[in-house]
Amino acid sequence: MFFLKLIGSLALLMYGMKTMSEALQKLTGGQLRHFLGAMTTNRFTGLLTGAFVTASVQSSTATTVMTVSFVNAGLLTLTQAISVIMGANIGTTVTAWIMSVFGFQIDMNNLIFPLFALAVPLIFSNKSQKKSFGEFIFGFAFMFLGLTTLRENAMHMDLEHNAAIISFITSCKEWGFFSILLFLLIGGIITMCAQSSAAVMAITLILCSSGVLDLYLGIALVMGENIGTTVTSNIAALTANAQARRAALAHFIFNMFGVVWILCIFHPFVDMVSGVVDHLFTGVSPEVAITYKLSAFHTAFNICNVLILIWFIGPIERVVCWVIKPKEDEKEFRLRFITGGLLSTAELSIVQARKEINLFAVRSRRMFGMVRDLLHTTNENDFNKLFSRIEKYENISDNMELEIANYLNEVSEGRLSSESKLQIRAMLREVTELESIGDSCYHLARTINHKFRGNEDFTEKQYDHIHQMLELTDAALEHMVLLEEDEHHLVDPNKSFNIENEINNYRSQLKNQNVLDVNNKEYDYQMGVHYMDIIGECEKLGDYVVNVVEARTEMKEKKA
Repeated sequence: MFFLKLIGSLALLMYGMKTMSEALQKLTGGQLRHFLGAMTTNRFTGLLTGAFVTASVQSSTATTVMTVSFVNAGLLTLTQAISVIMGANIGTTVTAWIMSVFGFQIDMNNLIFPLFALAVPLIFSNKSQKKSFGEFIFGFAFMFLGLTTLRENAMHMDLEHNAAIISFITSCKEWGFFSILLFLLIGGIITMCAQSSAAVMAITLILCSSGVLDLYLGIALVMGENIGTTVTSNIAALTANAQARRAALAHFIFNMFGVVWILCIFHPFVDMVSGVVDHLFTGVSPEVAITYKLSAFHTAFNICNVLILIWFIGPIERVVCWVIKPKEDEKEFRLRFITGGLLSTAELSIVQARKEINLFAVRSRRMFGMVRDLLHTTNENDFNKLFSRIEKYENISDNMELEIANYLNEVSEGRLSSESKLQIRAMLREVTELESIGDSCYHLARTINHKFRGNEDFTEKQYDHIHQMLELTDAALEHMVLLEEDEHHLVDPNKSFNIENEINNYRSQLKNQNVLDVNNKEYDYQMGVHYMDIIGECEKLGDYVVNVVEARTEMKEKKA
């Protein structure tokens, strides 16, 4: 029964951490994504960014998984990612201090339920900002309810007087330095299983404050947590591209290196940290002092590790690039940005889908360029190869629509701000229209293929008209791509609507002219059909382009 209570208390703690982290990310909306992408101009700003974001969202896992995904999306270079991950290791030490100060020195029982009472009305508010703030308070209260309950249950179990546990720890101490390595391994395994270094840190603080573990074995568990927490980002990177896998490996190397050099000076370093805490916090009880020492060690360990390794980001990058080579199938015909799996929080996943849609738009225009080349390809072998490539692009277009839409639907099931919900709705519309552009390009290619297999060709006048229509359509696609990539409202969307009007007017003009030309026997009826199929399909394609622009423009206006 006591064991189930401990598991339940731990679940409350982890749920509170998760709720608090997600609420903070909802409060910041897209600003957190832009902050991480913008504030990484060099290794020092990247370091500060990683520390700030992790301290804000109270989850190094969220920051490192987000960083790996940003590398996968091409938003961060590997060098920038390594500095952000280093900062995340510093930022995550804030969690231990919050637990030590609020969970062990202040009696949170008198505050937990008033916090719940404050949070509930806010959660049911109609305003998303108030609702997110209420969720943050709710998560904060849940976290300390879990921590308090965990501590009380541990005290009721009277672990410090349990004969089996005392015998095990006493025998471990007789092993000398091997006991440190054993508890380091235990800390790593528990963190890998729980997927939360904060939860394992809470358990360590409780075990040490209750007298079950001494300071040295508790710190060994803390070091194990630092290795175990790297597993999450490595799992997230398994299906990602080579750069993302390298960022995850760099995270592992950073933490493993820190553990190795600390083990070389373990007792002197721990004694130094312990002495500093005793000097700074005189008068606190021994059970509170040991939690401060664990938190201080966690902070000092990560800061010292960063101070050493920040000068070696280049060599670390070369090592991970040497270890992880790009897969041979990492080519252009695959989703480039969202293959790393869904991020731990929905708010931070939207940027991946946005980048993938931008790439979708670029590929759509590239496909249209192949259609234009196909029109003037006369060699049968070259024609067949190019037509097959267009067919392949059409299949890719269908798959991209399906995969991006499924991804966005997964993201929409998460906890989202109202702004992000509007973004997802607009992005789903964009994806549908971009797939329709791919279909139009394929229909154009089929029409050109039918003409190629026949015995006749277009007249010079028909070619002139087709070239003019293709030029207008390509201009519409070019402007669509510019709008897709425009984050600063520098591109005027009205140009797309003007080009669409030109396409419509030109199609109507050519449609009337075609009837006259067929009647005047300038070309036969079948060539007139092929000719107008191309002109009509270009007009449809222009409509799809405008629909993409409308969805993108509407989203940007609402964001502004």
